[in-house]
Amino acid sequence: MVIGLDTLVRLQRRRPVRGAVRPLPVPDGMTAPLGCDAVAVPDRLGPLVVPRLPRLGCVYADGAQWWWIVPSDSDYALPWPSPAHYAPGALVTGTARLIHRPEGTVPYTPPIPLYLALCRVTGTAPDWSRAQSA
Repeated sequence: MVIGLDTLVRLQRRRPVRGAVRPLPVPDGMTAPLGCDAVAVPDRLGPLVVPRLPRLGCVYADGAQWWWIVPSDSDYALPWPSPAHYAPGALVTGTARLIHRPEGTVPYTPPIPLYLALCRVTGTAPDWSRAQSA
């Protein structure tokens, strides 16, 4: 069997590269009709956030951070509190493993409850409740 150059290139692109940036995988049987972004927090905060959420979507852990899948553009006009990290396209480095898979066919954690839970555990006032200057 002869393998063409196009096939070899395609196989090389699919091969995971250590330290490479790649999207978090959406589990089989799930769809992401609103696109995927991700929100990460240090792993010490992950267990503090979970009980504050009314519903969990897909949650991943990579040993240093916990990642939640949210719909694309969930950062629009919403500055996520530090030390949270917002990752457009759900692009992460390293390997994250799925630690929670929700019932149903969509992977999302609702972004506003996640935002409020992160504000609570980090002691940050939600952006809309801060005093505005003219």
